[in-house]
Amino acid sequence: MLTDPKVGAIVFFVADLARSLTFYTKTLGLPIQTHDGHDGPWAMGQVGELALVFIPRPSKAGESPVVVFSLDGGIDDYADALAAQGVEIVVPVSEAPDGGWSIDFLDPDGNVLSLYQAADAPRRK
Repeated sequence: MLTDPKVGAIVFFVADLARSLTFYTKTLGLPIQTHDGHDGPWAMGQVGELALVFIPRPSKAGESPVVVFSLDGGIDDYADALAAQGVEIVVPVSEAPDGGWSIDFLDPDGNVLSLYQAADAPRRK
């Protein structure tokens, strides 16, 4: 289904954004920057081509981290295909913190996966 799949990001839901940023920047030495989004503050850093995203939100086991696959467009088509195959959609296609689009769904073991595309990519191919 995914053509040339790439993991573009790993999203961590964190209880305390400041505490997590201290750990990832001071303990691990990763460059991370904070941002203000439509749902409040969040942070992101790059490790090579992989983005690490930190969103302050309580989570249960299995909800974090979320592996995010990058799309070059067609997110609504992927959402339709997942639903047609009986995949449980956790969060339907919605606006991502940076203005792009994402959808969250479960794998057979209940792990959250996500698809993401930039805002300027077509939602249908």
